[in-house]
Amino acid sequence: MIDPGQALAAIGLLPDAEIDPAPAALQLARLDAPESEWLEASAHLSDLAREAAAIGSLMSGRSAEGRIGALAGLIHARHGYRGDSETYDDLDNANLIRVIGRRKGLPVALGVLWLHCMRAAGWDGFGVDFPYHFLVAMVVRDGGAAGDGPDEADEAEAVVLVDAFAEGVTLAAGDLQLLLGRLGASPVTLHPDMIRRMTSREVLLRLQRNLVQRRLMAGEPEAALASLGGMLQIAPDVAANWLNAADLSRQVGRLQAAIDCLERFLALVPRGQVADKARADLNELRGRTG
Repeated sequence: MIDPGQALAAIGLLPDAEIDPAPAALQLARLDAPESEWLEASAHLSDLAREAAAIGSLMSGRSAEGRIGALAGLIHARHGYRGDSETYDDLDNANLIRVIGRRKGLPVALGVLWLHCMRAAGWDGFGVDFPYHFLVAMVVRDGGAAGDGPDEADEAEAVVLVDAFAEGVTLAAGDLQLLLGRLGASPVTLHPDMIRRMTSREVLLRLQRNLVQRRLMAGEPEAALASLGGMLQIAPDVAANWLNAADLSRQVGRLQAAIDCLERFLALVPRGQVADKARADLNELRGRTG
């Protein structure tokens, strides 16, 4: 059986359109979950996909709201998924294998399941990098009908936003402003960039970043570095992650790994103030290890 590192490296080579976030998130979760649980979780994703595909056939031509209601019935009513507001910062809430086992998790982890089901149903959906709270969007085309697939580019397009953490409730502009008010530390004005379409890689990086941040907060830099390693594999061209990995590697005494990460960063970002600082750090580390 392929190990998670090989699987993640293979995902890193795929075009973004070919990445289904849920199976990819399982490979990230395998970095710190037992093999038996990963196999059970993978089988569950297959079950969800089959059920979502059946819903897609039954709901052909229905409104976006009707389709969202059907998926909410599948994910939350039938399979019992919910947002974990009681132990929100629990590491298990960002590991998809644990989320599947516990039937609860963070907004982005539950959103990954929604995206998996939308994809299986044949509907166009995407993740939304909303401040403080990940959302899911279903694309609506041709005056209100939900689009069947992402290739119908010539029709008028809008989106319906879904809060997977709140069991699939849909959100209008006023709801989004209220959500910002509840979650933000200071008044924030809603603007269109807050609901931009995320790539599948961006969704996976947001999910995995939760593990990195929580492990750093817990004083576990080695574990944080392992989680960050998964991010490097699935998105090898995101320069900032190599810089973060260099810093963490240096903190835990892995100087050669820090050198390798800085070299990779400079290959991606060869010029600018950040590159100059990285080059100085690289020369300093080479002097210590030479």
